Amino acid sequence: MNEHPVAVTPTVIIVNPGGELYRRYCLELAASAYPVAVITPGPLTWEAPYVVDHEIADINDPAALREAARALAARNQVGGVFTWDEYLLVPAAQIAQDLDLPGNSPAAAAACRDKATSRSLMATHKVPSARFAAVSDFRAAAAAAKDIGYPVVLKPASHAASIGVIRVDSADELADAWKFTTAGASEQGPEGSGVLVEEYLSGPEISVECVTYQGHTQAVALTHKTLAFAPLFEEIGHTVTAQDPLLKTVGPIAADAVGSLGVTDGVQHVEMRLTHTGPAIIEVNGRIGGDHIGKLVLLATGIDLPRAAADVAAGRRPDLTPTRNSAAAITILYPPRSGTLTARSIPPGIEHGAPWLHQTGWFKDTGDAVALPPEGDLDDARVGFAIVTGPTGDVARQRAAEVLAQAHLRVRVTDEDTESVAATTGATVFAA
Repeated sequence: MNEHPVAVTPTVIIVNPGGELYRRYCLELAASAYPVAVITPGPLTWEAPYVVDHEIADINDPAALREAARALAARNQVGGVFTWDEYLLVPAAQIAQDLDLPGNSPAAAAACRDKATSRSLMATHKVPSARFAAVSDFRAAAAAAKDIGYPVVLKPASHAASIGVIRVDSADELADAWKFTTAGASEQGPEGSGVLVEEYLSGPEISVECVTYQGHTQAVALTHKTLAFAPLFEEIGHTVTAQDPLLKTVGPIAADAVGSLGVTDGVQHVEMRLTHTGPAIIEVNGRIGGDHIGKLVLLATGIDLPRAAADVAAGRRPDLTPTRNSAAAITILYPPRSGTLTARSIPPGIEHGAPWLHQTGWFKDTGDAVALPPEGDLDDARVGFAIVTGPTGDVARQRAAEVLAQAHLRVRVTDEDTESVAATTGATVFAA
């Protein structure tokens, strides 16, 4: 009697799954298809139900991460490694190279991380982007801004989450903006240094969610973004609609941008602006987008980006067939002002009675300090979030605005209570 060997599903290593509120859904979806081993900075907490093995390592030490991965590979049949942590893209690529696994080269991962390298490569490959200059001191920044022409944008070369990114409308504003950006740049990643002075790209901001397998990139969804706290670029909401007609226009541009950086594998979150001269790339992020964008894509289209990331990491062609035709949106709840959070709630009629409210979550507890930008970053400013669904993008946005308008947030400032039913960036901004 002939016996056929049973195919064994390989284990995938995920480098630093991150925070539960933002990334639990990613780990859960990846673990539904593969045995998952993780490298974490400390003992397992919320990740425990989803993993088969783990190692603890200093996530700021690439050598320690590589040693942890080798230990996991010695105990498991590892077929792939990946991360959705922006700052660990290069170490994850190095681990894949060490273990002779599929994945991007460390150089391609570094090109995603270093915005100056990204801009240079996109210019070489004629991908529409922004004029820029990489600078290391204020005098060079002033000269670059004058040459490019105001308004310009200052940003750290290798940071994330819009930290240190600011629009500058005139030379009179440059000195203060330089202080703001260089403060953010002091803690950026090691892949790039200094500051970029960039042409300001005017127009609505979107992102294109892409999956690349063995050098072929497919744009699978489009995210419309809502920004606030100008001249900063704080993202306060996102909307994904299945079969968005704009995807046919911007998808090829996003794919060209991915290819120009040498990216061959994985999921990419490609940000761009719809300018009066056409779409132009802001940056290519070599991982699943933050703010639950992967979940919005799943709710709207049925396409599972965490599963796709695991498939590609394991050298398997992902299934990117849409199975839903809907829309989903997330709105982020910000306090009315900086101070101490004393109350937070969403009306029970919405939280427990609206079938279109998919999920809520709280980043801050009562008693926590909150600080709005520019004094605070997203870790200081965000109080909570709500994810909603709808038959169309417009309906999903309206429902997100309804949650935002009725959310009850109270902040105490010194001895005075200040109460608001919505953050200062409320429904009118979201709907704009």
